[in-house]
Amino acid sequence: MRHFIHHRFCLSLVTMALLGFVVLVAVQSTRANPGLAIVQDDQRDQELLRSRYPAARADKTIFSPLDLPTPNRMRTASGLPGEDYWQQQVDYRIEVSLDVEIESVTATAHVTYTNNSPQDLPYLWISLEQNLFRPDSDGSRFAPPGSRFDNRPGFEGGIDIGYVRTGDTNLKLAIHDTVGRIDLAEPVRAKGGTTEFDISWSFRIPDYGADRMGIRRCEQGNIYQLAQWFPAVCKFDDVHGWNTLPYLGQGEFFTDFGSYDVKITAPRGHVVCATGVLRNAEEVLSEKQLRRLIQANTSRQTVMIRSAREIGTEAAAKPGEGPLTWHFQADKVRTFAWTSSDATIWDAASVIQEDGKTTLVQSVYPTESRTAWRESTQMLKHSIEHYNKKWFPYPYPTATNVSGIVGGMEYPMIIFCMEDTDPEGLHMVTSHEIGHNWFPMVVNTDERRAAWMDEGFNTFMNSYDRYDIYEAEVNGGEMPDEDTGFNARNMARLMSRPNVQPLALPADQIHPDWLGMLAYYKTATAMQMLREVVLGPDRFDPAFREYIRAWAFKSPQPADFFRCMENGTGTELAWYWRGWFLENIPLDQAIVDVDQSIASGLARITIANHREMVMPVSLEIEFTNGETLEHKLPVHVWYYTNLWTADVEIGDRTIQQVVIDPNRVMPDLNRRNNKWTAPKKKDAAAGPDDGSKQDGDGNDNGDGNSP
Repeated sequence: MRHFIHHRFCLSLVTMALLGFVVLVAVQSTRANPGLAIVQDDQRDQELLRSRYPAARADKTIFSPLDLPTPNRMRTASGLPGEDYWQQQVDYRIEVSLDVEIESVTATAHVTYTNNSPQDLPYLWISLEQNLFRPDSDGSRFAPPGSRFDNRPGFEGGIDIGYVRTGDTNLKLAIHDTVGRIDLAEPVRAKGGTTEFDISWSFRIPDYGADRMGIRRCEQGNIYQLAQWFPAVCKFDDVHGWNTLPYLGQGEFFTDFGSYDVKITAPRGHVVCATGVLRNAEEVLSEKQLRRLIQANTSRQTVMIRSAREIGTEAAAKPGEGPLTWHFQADKVRTFAWTSSDATIWDAASVIQEDGKTTLVQSVYPTESRTAWRESTQMLKHSIEHYNKKWFPYPYPTATNVSGIVGGMEYPMIIFCMEDTDPEGLHMVTSHEIGHNWFPMVVNTDERRAAWMDEGFNTFMNSYDRYDIYEAEVNGGEMPDEDTGFNARNMARLMSRPNVQPLALPADQIHPDWLGMLAYYKTATAMQMLREVVLGPDRFDPAFREYIRAWAFKSPQPADFFRCMENGTGTELAWYWRGWFLENIPLDQAIVDVDQSIASGLARITIANHREMVMPVSLEIEFTNGETLEHKLPVHVWYYTNLWTADVEIGDRTIQQVVIDPNRVMPDLNRRNNKWTAPKKKDAAAGPDDGSKQDGDGNDNGDGNSP
C-alpha cells in the first residue's frame, strides 16, 4: 500500500474525508474519459515528486537522524573513546609442535586474563575454531558445498582438548560447537583482576582450511599455514558482553589485544615465520642465513636469506640433528598466526621510517611462485610505506607475506597470499592483505558483525595503492596520474535490485555470492564517493586519520565511526549512511525541464530525484558557442522535495544541452534521463529563442509552473 503522507504533516479526519470525496469524483471522471486518467496520473506523479515521503522507513525520511546508541563515558557523542573506556587483555605463552608425518599440531598454553570491565566474571568463553572442520559442525552444515568457506568432504578435523586447569585444579569446560565455556574456581574480579589457566590441545591440519589455513603441496616439500589454531578467549565488551557468535567460516574473528610468547618446534630444514619478532635467530639459522637476515634489517633492497638452490640441501638450515624451536614474541596484537615449510625461498628488506624505526618485511614462497613473488617483498614494502604516509604509521616490527594454499587472508604482521604468476594480481592481494593490519588488526573491529568496517575500509585504502604507481616508483617509468579511476556506475545495477541486502549486516547473514560486492566493493565505493564527491579530501582525510588514531588498539562500533566522521568533517551525514550502508536503495537523478530566457539572462533547470537515495547534483551546461558551465547543487535541495528548479545565470548565451553527472561517477540506474538537448528549430518563422520551454525529451511542455 502506498502512503501519501508528507513527512512533516498528518492529514486530519476532515481532510481525509474531503480527499476521499475528491478521489471518488476523480475515479468517476476518469472512467468516462481514459485520456484524462493519463493526464491525472502524470500530474499525480509530479505531485509525488514534490514531497519526500517516508517510504519504507514508516515515520522517517532518508534525512532523519539515525537511531544510534546513547553516548556515554565509554563511547562519546563525538565518536571517540571516552574517559571510562575499557577493554580486556589476554596474554598467551604457547609451546607448539608441528608433526609433518601425521600433519598435526600439539600445543599447550598458559593464559593470563585481565578483567578491566566493571563487573566480576565467573566464567570465560573461548573460541574453538578448529571445530569448524568437524563434519557435524554448524559451519560444515551451513556453508554451500564446495564454496570458499566449506569444509572439504572427507576431512574430519576438530580440536581435542587435553586439559584445562589452574595449578592442580581442573576447570570445567563445556564445548558447544566452536565455542566453549570455562567455569572458574573463583570469579575474576572487576577493574583489573586477573586469572590464569593452562590448556592443552591438538588437531589434524586440514589440507584446505576454509581459506584461512591449510597445506600447499609443492615440488620440494609442503607449506603449512596455521591460523585460528589455538583456543582463544572470546572478547568481552561493553556492547554485547561475551562475543560468542559461532565460527561458520564466512565471518572472520573478533578478539582482545594481548602479548604472545610462542615457541614453535618444527623439523630442521623448515623456515618458520610468524606474528612477531624472532628472538632466537642464532639458534635456528645457519651463520650465512643469520648474516643475511642482519643485512636485510637495514636494507631497502631485497636480500636473499634462503635461495632456491639451497632448498633441500645442507645449506637450507643450521647444521645439526633433530627439530628446531623458533621463538617469537609479539605485543599489542589480537591473534597469532604462523607458517612452516621445507619448500620456501626466503627474502627480506626493511621499511626505514623518518624517525629511524625499521620494519623487517619478508616473503616466503616456493620455486613455483618465483615469476611473481621475486617482487613480493618490494610490493609489501611499498604498500606499507604508502599507508604509513597517507593514513597511519605501521606500528609493528615485522611484516611477512606467505605463498600457500590460502587465497588471501590476514593476521597481525603476517599475511597469506596465493597468486603465483601475475605480478599485478600479486600486488593487488598483497596490498589488500597487508592493508588489513590497519583494519582490523590496529583498529579492532568486529569482523563477524561488521565486516564492512574492515573489508570495505581496507579496500578503500587499497584503491589509492595502485600497481601502476608501484611500477613507476619501484621499477622506474612514467608516473601515472593520481586519479583512482573509480566510479560508481557498477553499483547502479546492484543498488536497483530489490533482493540485494544492505551491506551493514553480520558477515554470515550476507549471501555468499554478495559478500565481496557488499562488504568490500560497495563500502569502498561509498568511502571513495564520500571523499572525492561529497566532502573532498581536505575535509575527509583529517577526520578519517583521527578515527584511525583515536581507535588504534581499541574497538569501535559502527555508531562510533558515523559520529567520528560527522564530528571530524562538521557534516551531518545520516542520509549518506542510510543510502549507502544501512539500506539498499537506488539513485535516479533526472533533468525534467529547461526554461531559458535570453531576455532575463537566466535559465531555470528543473531536476528530479526519482528514487529514494539522494546525492549532490552536478550539472554541465553546454552553450551553442561551445562554452561550458559547471553548476553544482548540495544534497540539501532534496530535504523536502524530489523536484527542484535551479536558477542559473547564462547571460546572452543559448543553452545547447544540459547533462546531469557529466563525469558519470554516480550510481545512477537510468542515464537516459540525464541529458536535455535543445530541440532543433523547424523553420525561421519560429521566432527568436526568447523564453520557450522544453522538457527533458526536447518537446514543448507548456508553461510548467515550478515549485
